Amino acid sequence: MQRTLLRTVLAVALAAAGHAAANEFDCIIEARQIVDIRSPVEGLIERVAVERGEGVKKGQVLVTLESGPERAALAVAKQRAGAVGAVKSAEAKLDLAVKKEKRAEELARQSFISSNALEEARTERSLAESELKVARENQRLAELEVHRAAEVLNMRTIRSPVDGVVVDRYLKSGEIATASVKDPILKLAEINPLNVEVVLPASLYGSIQQGDRAEVAPETPPQKFVARVKVVDRVINAASGTFGVRLELPNDKQLVPAGAKCRLRFLK
Repeated sequence: MQRTLLRTVLAVALAAAGHAAANEFDCIIEARQIVDIRSPVEGLIERVAVERGEGVKKGQVLVTLESGPERAALAVAKQRAGAVGAVKSAEAKLDLAVKKEKRAEELARQSFISSNALEEARTERSLAESELKVARENQRLAELEVHRAAEVLNMRTIRSPVDGVVVDRYLKSGEIATASVKDPILKLAEINPLNVEVVLPASLYGSIQQGDRAEVAPETPPQKFVARVKVVDRVINAASGTFGVRLELPNDKQLVPAGAKCRLRFLK
C-alpha cells in the first residue's frame, strides 16, 4: 500500500516536471529496511540500552528483561550436568562385574563352579552395562538441559539484527514487554546502504538495467552521490505509464538521511 502510494506520488511529480531536464528524475531516498524490535517472551524490562537517534551495530544488546528464575534454572542445570558420581559408580560396578565374569569363566572351565554360577556372573555384568548406559544417558540429558536453560536465558536479552539507527523507543525500564506484534519495544532503520526509489516513464523500459549507475542529488546534504540499480520492475503501471526502479546508495558515513527527496540522473 505504501509503495503503491509512493509510486503514484512520484508518477504525478514526474508528469508535472515537464520543464525539467529530460534525463533527470524526482526520487525518494528510503531506509533499506525498517525493523520493529519485539520481545520473543513476556517479561519485565530491566533495561533499554539505547535511545532514539542512537546508532547500533548488529548483535548489540538493545534490551534486557528480568531473568532471575532463568539464571537460577541454568545454575541448577549446570550443577546436575557436572555431577558425574552416578557415571563413575556405574563404571566401577561394570569393571568389577567384568572381572568376576572372567574369573567365573576360568573356574567353570576347571569345573570348580556350576554353569548356573557362570550364568549369574554374566547376568551381573549385563546389568552393570545397562546401569552404566542409563547413567551416561542421564548425564547427556543433563548437558542438554544446560543448553536448553541457556537458550531460555538468552531469550531475555534482545540484540540488534542489523546495523542501523534507533528511529523510536516505545517502552522503558519497568514496563512489561510482550510477544504481541502490536507492542514493539523499539524501531530500527538500516540506513547503510540506502534505497533510492524512482518512477520512470514507460518509454525508458529496457534502457535501464541492473548495475547501471546514477548520480543522486539529495535535498540534504547539498552533495552528489553515485548509486547503482538493484531492481527494475518487470510490470508497467498502465494507468500512469510508468515503472519503478530501485537503486542502492552506499551511506558509510551516514551523511544522507532516509526520507529525503532527491533528483537522479543516470550515467552512461
